[in-house]
Amino acid sequence: MIEEKKATSEKAVLIAVVSQYQDEEKTTEYLDELEFLTLTAGGVAVKRFTQKLEKPNPKTFIGAGKLEDIAAYVDQNNIGTAIFDDELNPAQLRNIEKVLECKILDRTNLILDIFAQRAQTSYARTQVELAQCQYLLPRLTRLWTHLSRQKGGIGMRGPGETEIETDRRIIRDKISLLKKKLLTIDKQMAIQRKNRGRMVRVALVGYTNVGKSTLMNVVSKSDVFAENKLFATLDTTVRKVVIKNIPFLLTDTVGFIRKLPTQLIESFKSTLDEVREADLLLHVVDISHANFEDHINSVNKVLDEIESADKPTILVFNKIDAYTHKTIDEDDLVTERTKDHYTLNDWKNTWMNEMGENSLFISALNSENLEEFREKVFEEVKKVHMQRFPYNDYLYLEYDDKGNSI
Repeated sequence: MIEEKKATSEKAVLIAVVSQYQDEEKTTEYLDELEFLTLTAGGVAVKRFTQKLEKPNPKTFIGAGKLEDIAAYVDQNNIGTAIFDDELNPAQLRNIEKVLECKILDRTNLILDIFAQRAQTSYARTQVELAQCQYLLPRLTRLWTHLSRQKGGIGMRGPGETEIETDRRIIRDKISLLKKKLLTIDKQMAIQRKNRGRMVRVALVGYTNVGKSTLMNVVSKSDVFAENKLFATLDTTVRKVVIKNIPFLLTDTVGFIRKLPTQLIESFKSTLDEVREADLLLHVVDISHANFEDHINSVNKVLDEIESADKPTILVFNKIDAYTHKTIDEDDLVTERTKDHYTLNDWKNTWMNEMGENSLFISALNSENLEEFREKVFEEVKKVHMQRFPYNDYLYLEYDDKGNSI
């Protein structure tokens, strides 16, 4: 089945630079993620190309020799797409296209394409369309390079420029229109949030594909779309949840990712408002991922950007059922013990120990430790609820199966 999918998927090569800001290990990790993004978008990565440079080439991102090597591979293997791990400027796109003569995408364009596929509601589609237009505007010139290849440069300069300027004006008008549309929807959503009253709000945040939607389904007994792909959920989902006898609103938000396009942060402002207005954050982490600590830092960076880093937060380490670690033989005195060899208990005794009760280890998929999760969320929601409704002491009475207070 997998081989059949590979045969029908669009073939792509992945390209990245090992620089002073990004070592080989980090580059490999980013390319792993780029490959997963490619798969999510409907393609299949058949080869990776990397080059060591002090910094990316301002004209072609990579060196001319490496670009020729890639061009030869693309030509010989009938590759339709070349995907670069960083955002390319218009000049780089234009120059690369001349050499490779295939579809060129960068990380931002790929993420935008996935968002366009995943957007279900009118609001999400409008957000994505705005981000795409903002990305496209400075890159319009490359769309007309086929004209010069067909007819040469003489006699094409005037009409070409006129066509480009016309397109730019159309795109600018569309951006203006989409912004007005989003402004209207933002106001409607702000009213919706206001109409929810003073109920405690809890938001699920985290890196993409860490299991937020699966956890949402288990806790709220709802049916939010969940899939083992990046950005499976784009639309914000809000559900009323009751733990013991305290109701609160649980929100599932769009997943974050490293190198998140600035256009998306801006266009998804209202989605992120759900995080800004939350009373409690449940930061879900995929502990089975080898670089989950980097994911935590990436999410915290975005939370800081939207002024939500200081909110009460519970770190929920999910997917403990998938966690594996390397083992060292007792007689092995040579192998150095690293984080790859940590058991879950080892992790609990690291920096996680300092968090005390503000960290939990669960498996949303297998419903492991969910009672502990519910108890902790209940206690945190209860704190906020008591501050907001100080005279509703009766709410915090617990009852047995027969309805008698305990």
